[in-house]
Amino acid sequence: MKPSFHSHLINNPFDDSVLYIQIFREKRAILFDLGSIDFVEPSKLLKVSDIFVSHTHIDHFIGFDHVLRLFLGRENSLRIFGPPGIIANVEGKLNGYTWNLVGDYPFILEIREVSKDRIKSARFICRDKFRREDITEDSQFKGVLINEQLFKINAVHLDHLIPSMAFSFSEEFHININKDALLKYNLIVGPWLSEFKKYIREGKPDDHPIEAMSEDGIKKFELKELKDKIAIITRGQKITYVVDAIFSKENIEKIISLAEGADILYCEATFLEEDIERAKERYHLTARQAGELARRAGVKRLEIFHFSPRYKYMEGRLYKEAMDEFNKS
Repeated sequence: MKPSFHSHLINNPFDDSVLYIQIFREKRAILFDLGSIDFVEPSKLLKVSDIFVSHTHIDHFIGFDHVLRLFLGRENSLRIFGPPGIIANVEGKLNGYTWNLVGDYPFILEIREVSKDRIKSARFICRDKFRREDITEDSQFKGVLINEQLFKINAVHLDHLIPSMAFSFSEEFHININKDALLKYNLIVGPWLSEFKKYIREGKPDDHPIEAMSEDGIKKFELKELKDKIAIITRGQKITYVVDAIFSKENIEKIISLAEGADILYCEATFLEEDIERAKERYHLTARQAGELARRAGVKRLEIFHFSPRYKYMEGRLYKEAMDEFNKS
């Protein structure tokens, strides 16, 4: 089965936090966090439509300037979601530059600041010298940041002495096309299949008409009839991202709920368990704690990262500690 999405960490586990999620067939991508990304191919970054920032410590937000420079002068718009204070953080960065020659630049930044129960937004338009424009109406926050046909983004606030956000990226269900069935019914691959999948995701009625391309021309079907013939519908993918949080009762409950059943949990493992007191002081997780969270959430795969530099050249101990805990029966 071909996946709809592919995810990977941009940097090695000792460097800044950035998770890249590519959305196949959409020419689109999203980022979780915005650490250093200077070396990433521009073509990859220009596919990004949305960035979800856990918090604005420098190792999670220094890449903002690189993205800004890359997008300037382009027709793209970009949304950035983040915790309380992110609108002021972005405004401060933008105010650090002079914008007297951008009158014909169409780029637009939209910032969404997520508090406990509200989302407030501001817009910064390049040709207007990035003057802040507050969007007057707040929206409610009930755990969901984006809910589109292809995917949904859920989020929670974790305690890192400041709010640090964790995110889950998921699709409700996954649609594959049975190629053998296409041959059986003399149908051919083409743009009509994207429309067919779109109708399924939209929940169109069973008798909704659909035109399919065949070797002999157009064939007409009802949606359910064609779905039963050629579609394979399975559970959707789920990817969860957790960084910078202390191992407290409240955080544990939030992380397990957010990550439950994920295909991949990307989780920080900043310290070894032998340095647990340091982890508590710094409001970070240990590798053992990351393994416990993954096991209790029932995830399929655990990817640890965000290692303290004190473990340089001994990262094998972090992996072993996390995986030993994760694989406990």
